[in-house]
Amino acid sequence: MRTTFRLRRALALALGIAFACAATARLPVNAQTPRERTMFVSAVDQKGEPVEGLGPGDFVIREDGAQREVLRVSRATEPIDIAILVDDSAASDALIPRVREALKVFTGTMSKGNQIAIVGLADRPRILANYTANTKLLQDAIGLLWPQTRAGSTLLDAIFEVSRGLEKRDTPRAVIIPVITDGGDFANRQYKQVMDEVKQAGAAIHAITVGDFGATDDEELRNRARVLSEGTRTSGGQRVNLLTPMSVQQTLERLGRELSAQYKVVYGRPESLIPPEKTEVSARRPGVTMRGTLERGTGTPK
Repeated sequence: MRTTFRLRRALALALGIAFACAATARLPVNAQTPRERTMFVSAVDQKGEPVEGLGPGDFVIREDGAQREVLRVSRATEPIDIAILVDDSAASDALIPRVREALKVFTGTMSKGNQIAIVGLADRPRILANYTANTKLLQDAIGLLWPQTRAGSTLLDAIFEVSRGLEKRDTPRAVIIPVITDGGDFANRQYKQVMDEVKQAGAAIHAITVGDFGATDDEELRNRARVLSEGTRTSGGQRVNLLTPMSVQQTLERLGRELSAQYKVVYGRPESLIPPEKTEVSARRPGVTMRGTLERGTGTPK
């Protein structure tokens, strides 16, 4: 009986492969049916300010090194899910007062048309405000941010959990904004675990770090350093490192202008059974930096 089952299974598999090959054989050798994909792209100048007035000819998009045709470019008006991760560990004494003031301005501006969540990082990731556009709820959450005595930061755990939460939401754009200082990190997640979830969520990480962040042999801090350097870039985001907390508000305001001025870039690509591993965007104009993330639900840059 078991042998008969195996023979039937093998026969069904063989027939399935033969059918797929026959269906493929009916297509012309060079036939490629274009498929549109959308990428949300930031274009900033050397001061980090948005560059306006760009058209299809200003963008270069490549999938696994192959250049794609840019079809349409418009101003992105789709809503954004914004998760703000705040380091409120014992090391955040100097950071928290500046962050509270900066977030009052940032959330007041960016909550218009978008949903914002605020998460504390001390000891474990804690949701202080779930995704909302209600400024009163956001202001109340900001008021809960205080340095937690004898508690360490858990940045990577928070990015992992927030990304998992974002996977259940269908907002076209998603951004994770960690604001952290150079204290210890006691997260249990490693780089690949975290970035796999970030990619699945289709989120861009825009990290604001305050402090020295020197080299270390500590495993947790090495994972954190890699997420902050490599992970931010590959997700379509960035890392801004500040020596003191004085410029946190200015940095958040500039990031808000960048996100609000993103372009919606639609490009064509051939039909393929295997999605691209890496999608990149760059500018034809000198002095313009571009970073982008694919529309959620269509795949994300690796």
